[in-house]
Formats: sequence, C-alpha cells, structure tokens
Amino acid sequence: MEHVRWVVRPELHEPVAIAAFEGWNDAGDAASSAVRYLVDRWDLDPVAELDPEEFYDFTATRPEVRIDDDGHRSIVWPATEVFAGPTPAGDVIAIVGPEPQLRWRTYARELTELVEGFGARLGLTVGALLAEVPHSRPTPVVGTADQPDVVPGFLLQRSTYEGPTGIVGVLHDAWRQAGVPSASLWATVPSYVPGAPSPKAALALVERIADLLRTTIVTTDLEIAAASYERQVSDLVEADEETASYVADLEERHDREPAPEVIPDAESIAAEVERFLRDQ
Repeated sequence: MEHVRWVVRPELHEPVAIAAFEGWNDAGDAASSAVRYLVDRWDLDPVAELDPEEFYDFTATRPEVRIDDDGHRSIVWPATEVFAGPTPAGDVIAIVGPEPQLRWRTYARELTELVEGFGARLGLTVGALLAEVPHSRPTPVVGTADQPDVVPGFLLQRSTYEGPTGIVGVLHDAWRQAGVPSASLWATVPSYVPGAPSPKAALALVERIADLLRTTIVTTDLEIAAASYERQVSDLVEADEETASYVADLEERHDREPAPEVIPDAESIAAEVERFLRDQ
C-alpha cells in the first residue's frame, strides 16, 4: 500500500467496506452523498487517503483553492478518503472520492490490500445511474453480485453485463481475485433531471444499505431533503407540457407493474444499468 497515506490504523473486527466514487458511477451525486451521509451519521473517523498525484489527471479533476477565516489561501487536492469505526451494524470502512483517471489496476490493488488488511467480510459498492423512472415514485434500487447468496436473506442478481466499465467494475474484479466477497447497489435517477443532486436516490441507497447490514439508520433530515426535491421537480415538470406528458407516461407504466418484493423491478433496472454503461 505504497500510495496510502495513513492518519491512524484502527483495530477493526471483520468490517464491511462500503465504497462510492463521484463522476461516471454517481448520477445525481446519489452514491457519494449516501456514503458521506453514513460517515456523518455513524461518526466514522478519517483513517487514510490515497495519494492523488498517482491517480488523477488534474486537468480533468481539478484541485480547488480555499480561503480560511484568516484570509489564507490553500489548495485542496482531490483524494480518495477512507473512514472507519464501529457502528450498530458492526465495524465499517467507508471509501469515497472522485473516480480516478490513471492507473486503475494500481488504485484497485491499493484499496483491495487496504480492506484485506482489516479482514473485511464484505466489499460493497454503491452507484447511481440515469434511467426512465418517475421522480414521484419510490426510487428503484438493484443489487448485484457474482454470488447472489453472498448476503444471506438478501435478494441479489447475478450481473450479465458485458461492455465498458468504471472503477466500480475494476474494483470488484480485484476483490474477486483477492477472495473478498462483494456486492453492488445501484439507485436510479430520473433521466429528465440529470444535473440536479438527488437526495431521494441517496436516501434509497442508505435505506438499502441499512437493510443489507440488518440495522436501522435515522434518516429524518435526508427524508426532508428528498421530499423537497420531489416537490421542486414536480413544479418544474408541471411548467413544461411535453415533460409533464412524458412523466405521466412513466408514472402510468410504473403503476401498471406488479408490486416488487425485496428489490424493485430488479430485472428491468439491471437492464437499465447495462444500457447506461453501454451508452457511456
């Protein structure tokens, strides 16, 4: 782990590693927002970060200038942050940062060695994609895994996707080769609001993670943000006749489908994941 900068090396017992990456895998900032929400809710401690010099093209993922209260300027570099600590669901490692542009195999190996070193019992990635779903209905989330029974009692689909992939796919391959059991959760964001942050999709991911870890998480503030998001999108949709007609068709199609059990409409959402990745 030559590119890992440690803050502290905590003692963890069979943690679950949860990772999200901003950018290609993160429509509506839902996945990264979900993991950062968990970091705050569980009060996880920063334990490490990956050296950005090795993995980012700074003309694509630019550092930012910040000015503190005393007027001093500093540069904040993009970095993959690692948090860890005990939670009601057991020990957790949370990994979040921008998707890297460079040296993906090295990057994935560094993260794999990090979670292996703590004896992780499960690696979980979360992502979000644009899909033809209405904002006014529950957010579909699909779970996939090479071994559908990797989490007993939780319905997961075996992915049949072939085609271009992101760092999530590369990381899962590294985990598989290292013998780290893994799964992935994907939330959907309405394709007609592609640029807006989606607290509703972030909430759906947080709730699904809680289900998977068999715990409960207080999400009142995220629920309020999701309700506000839904109202604002509804106002915008109603102001445009063509978009309103399109959304009404999506709502009608959604309401005609049979009620889902554990994962909403898993087969069609898995197909949306594959279509999204191919389109990218």
